[in-house]
This record gives sequence, structure tokens and C-alpha cells, in this order.
Amino acid sequence: MTDLATAVEYGHVEPITVYFDDLDAMGIVHNARYAVLLERAVTPYWTERGHYFDHNGPSTPDLFHAVREFAITYHRPIRGAGEVHVHFWLNHLGETSAEYGFRFHSPDATVVYAEGRRAIVRLDPATMRPTPWTESARAVASTLLR
Repeated sequence: MTDLATAVEYGHVEPITVYFDDLDAMGIVHNARYAVLLERAVTPYWTERGHYFDHNGPSTPDLFHAVREFAITYHRPIRGAGEVHVHFWLNHLGETSAEYGFRFHSPDATVVYAEGRRAIVRLDPATMRPTPWTESARAVASTLLR
């Protein structure tokens, strides 16, 4: 974890790597890749806290969720491959849903590339209907609340 990650007032900052295949023909991160880059940031946070996928499947039922909404505003392009930091947090944790806020920025936090929000809904695998988060997920999620 970086010094910046420990300095935020809420949420978490995760350094991620932008790879060559994340770039478009102009050498900037393709707009559609931001959702994937956000996953690269959020996944290690939850994995380190016991919520992960492996060869046995999901470690908890909370990993069966779907993105309901993804909204992003682009401020400046991320040019080329390399390290970018993602600051993410939870704006809201409901009975069956959650809303993340996020910001992509330079490692020194002086440039904000993009920011937005992502809403997710936990689903029952049998019915595909919303179902409540477990206490384990609520405990981890509470560490991200703004």
C-alpha cells in the first residue's frame, strides 16, 4: 500500500497497472477499459479480506452480483502504459445493493483522469433476484463507506 493510500480520509487507494492492450490507436486508455481498470483496483481489496474467486468458485455468496449502473466523467486522458491510482469508496450500502464512487488519478494525486460511480446488486443465483448481503460482506463494505 502506498503512503497516499493511507492518507485518504475515506475509502481506499489502489495502484494498478495500465497495459498496452488497454490503449486505443491514439495511445490513450480506451474509454471502455475504465470498467475493467476499476475491477483491477477493487478486486485486490476484497480478496485480501476473504472475498475472492479461485478454482473452487466464489469464497462467499456475495460475489454473485451484477453491475446495475456505471457512470463516468472523463477529465484528462491516461496516456500510455504504466501506473495509475484508483481511489474508491462506497457512497451507499443498502440491503441488496451498493454504490461505489471512484476516481482515477496520477500516483502523486495531482491529476484526476476520470471519476464516477458504479451501482451493484447482489443476486440470488437460483432466482436472479436481489438478495441481501451477508454480514461478512457488510463488515468489509463498512470500511469503505464515505
